[in-house]
Amino acid sequence: MDLVRTVQSRRSGLALAFGLGLICATGQAPLGWAWLSLAAFALAIALLTLPERWQVVAWRGWALGTGYFAGSLFWIVEPFLVDLPRHGWMAPFALVLMAGGLALFWAAAFGLAVRFGRTRGLRIGWLVLLLTSAEILRSFLFTGFPWVLIGHVWIGAPQMQFAALFGAHGLTLFTLIAAAMPALFGARRAVLGMIAGTALASLPAGYAHFRVPPGDAANAEPAQVVRLVQPNAPQHEKWDPDLVPLFYQRHLDLTAAEAAPGLQRPDVIIWPETSIPWLLEYAEPAFVEMAQAGQGAQLLVGLQRRSAEGAWFNTLAVLAPDGTLLDSYDKHHLVPFGEYMPLMHVFARWGVFGLAANETGGYTAGPGPALLELGPAGRALPLICYEAIFPNDIARAPGRADWLVQITNDAWFGQVSGPWQHLALARLRAVEQGVPMLRAANTGISAAIDPYGRVIAALPMGQAGKLDVALPAPLAPTFYARRGDLPVFLFLATLFLSLAALSRKSHFG
Repeated sequence: MDLVRTVQSRRSGLALAFGLGLICATGQAPLGWAWLSLAAFALAIALLTLPERWQVVAWRGWALGTGYFAGSLFWIVEPFLVDLPRHGWMAPFALVLMAGGLALFWAAAFGLAVRFGRTRGLRIGWLVLLLTSAEILRSFLFTGFPWVLIGHVWIGAPQMQFAALFGAHGLTLFTLIAAAMPALFGARRAVLGMIAGTALASLPAGYAHFRVPPGDAANAEPAQVVRLVQPNAPQHEKWDPDLVPLFYQRHLDLTAAEAAPGLQRPDVIIWPETSIPWLLEYAEPAFVEMAQAGQGAQLLVGLQRRSAEGAWFNTLAVLAPDGTLLDSYDKHHLVPFGEYMPLMHVFARWGVFGLAANETGGYTAGPGPALLELGPAGRALPLICYEAIFPNDIARAPGRADWLVQITNDAWFGQVSGPWQHLALARLRAVEQGVPMLRAANTGISAAIDPYGRVIAALPMGQAGKLDVALPAPLAPTFYARRGDLPVFLFLATLFLSLAALSRKSHFG
């Protein structure tokens, strides 16, 4: 009862909701405390669906969301600290605006759930529907930001395999249903509710037991060997004219290094995002040097290019063993305020440009997803940094890839949580599609991920090195790869119609 009175106190209620949000965030990488996060969500749902004016509950939902996003996205200040004199003043505003802005989606979900639901059961049902819908909406609105979704707390746990059926939004829906069980059972049967919620949350672990084979999945045929190069060039030093030759030579040395014991020379070598300082149009001499270091391998390298019209692109180039440019891919899903500035001409008046952009307003988006034909290495779907967080973009590819390749420069995100969350999202993409993911990251974490989302090899954060790995074979297309988010959307539509009918009956009954 004391806890209920605390919630009903205006200031204490906001503080408690904010604190619960911080605990909910512990399920995200690098902590990955999914069960603690689930318990915090369960307590939040139970307390914030008590009879109260909807405006009050909306504010508490906002406080809960603010705590959750502040706790899980605090790394957002890191990019602003790279050039401290120029951008440092923006760091606190970025965190406050990001956390408070994303929390508005949760505020709407909690407020409307109480507004629509006259009974406790209906309020909880509406909350599950609306909070799942809010997470979906923020995944698409304003170019989308599907980072630290509620369902992401299960990445690394057996429940992650559920994404092969229903994707990240299915995981979010399942998590909220499990968290709502104690509230549905009520205070008198709280123990039964906790048992029911725990049992429901454990069900996907049984599916994972049958889906995932023990150990590493072996390839039926001799596999192609892929090398990931991790140069470890700190962002504040990366473009220093005195250090550029050092980092470039480090790339070459790691590329030319002997093969890992038990493996042949690499067939494909992958360098991270924006690995070299030369534009694609002027990089031919470097390509020859890179090919010599590669000793017969194809090279995938991140760099920039500029079109004849003056547009800049964040690009991945594919080089033949002799250094000839075979193909290229331009990043199409750009980071707002990082790689380009919305309302560029307005911000330019104050000299504010994207963090990774130049004073022309940043990068231009490429035409969309594309497949790279890599001969014996099969077809790879390239993802440059941020693009790996968007499952819907992968679904728009012009065909099914044999593997996903992500090049990224996570040096922008520090070493505490941002790179670990980025790695976690890469693992989830592998599970959803049933294909392996190989990611080369400048400062880490470079990793080889099998089609079940397991990290089979990785390089430590903040260390230079190379990683040789036999390319895992893809699985048959998953249910999610074939159907996408449609089943979840249909379920939510059915739930909406059911709750609307019950709410109408309750109102007139």
